[in-house]
Amino acid sequence: MASIYDIKPQFQNLLRPIVNRLAKTGITPNQVTVSAMILSFVTGGLIALYYDHPFILLWVPVVMFVRMALNAIDGMLAKEHNMQTPLGNILNELGDVVSDAVLFLPFAFVPGFSAPLIIAIVIVSIISEMTGVLGSVIGASRRYDGPMGKSDRAFIFGLLALGAVIGFLTGWIITVILGLTLMLIIVNIGVRVNRALKEVV
Repeated sequence: MASIYDIKPQFQNLLRPIVNRLAKTGITPNQVTVSAMILSFVTGGLIALYYDHPFILLWVPVVMFVRMALNAIDGMLAKEHNMQTPLGNILNELGDVVSDAVLFLPFAFVPGFSAPLIIAIVIVSIISEMTGVLGSVIGASRRYDGPMGKSDRAFIFGLLALGAVIGFLTGWIITVILGLTLMLIIVNIGVRVNRALKEVV
């Protein structure tokens, strides 16, 4: 199913000059991963503290894009510059889940956003990423299938934040989008399980 993850190769091509420069300066994948986590914690904290100030939501789309870039960069450094480590694999998986949680949960405080839906999205997102990792546990590949993988979720929350500030997304429209997002993540879990099992049967 369609996902922003499908354009990852083109995105990586744009980032490759930056990645090569970082590798030459001695930057490691783990440093990039930790930087992405720090950015997420700081942003999540600012949203929780200043959720009623529109300026903070304008920062969200920028942070989501930077995070996607950092997530691609750490993987490219590891794979293309022989920097893969067991610790790096753990940090990469846990970092994404933790970063998503601390970025998304504060939206429960933002006017117009349904707190129960936000919490449900965070929970099923964690299950989705766990399902993706379990692919490698059973001898299949790490599953990144859509719909509504982590890149898609970042895009949706960036769009919702921007729409809420500008005013073209009202409360009920935001609720509908969040509801659809939740349902698509549930579909995502089923797709990842099915495709992982097909690989090993």
